[in-house]
Amino acid sequence: MADKSKSAARIRRHARVRKQIAGSAQRPRLNVFRSLSEMYAQVIDDQAGHTLVSASTIDSELRSKMKGLNKTDQARLVGKTIAERAKSKGVKLVVFDRGGFRYTGRVKAVADGAREGGLEF
Repeated sequence: MADKSKSAARIRRHARVRKQIAGSAQRPRLNVFRSLSEMYAQVIDDQAGHTLVSASTIDSELRSKMKGLNKTDQARLVGKTIAERAKSKGVKLVVFDRGGFRYTGRVKAVADGAREGGLEF
């Protein structure tokens, strides 16, 4: 019987996307993961296999700024933070990896926040 769970379908979509895109030192991959309550973002150099910078809603630095914000606004703040941290490491160009999630809601908010922060993709 075929596996029809949402999480398994997302993993299959992500695998298809990852066949097409990969991050490099010049243009690393901005990966987004959305859980039910949190958002995570990483800038990854796939050739070296290293995470350059990361940000999430569980960062103690961001927790104080998130008081009273809804999940979408929190995701936008994660995007701005990942952009600031990436720029401090000298990264301006990235490839966006939505991780098999639809490009709407919180995933789009992370992308918009990263663009506002100065990342180009």
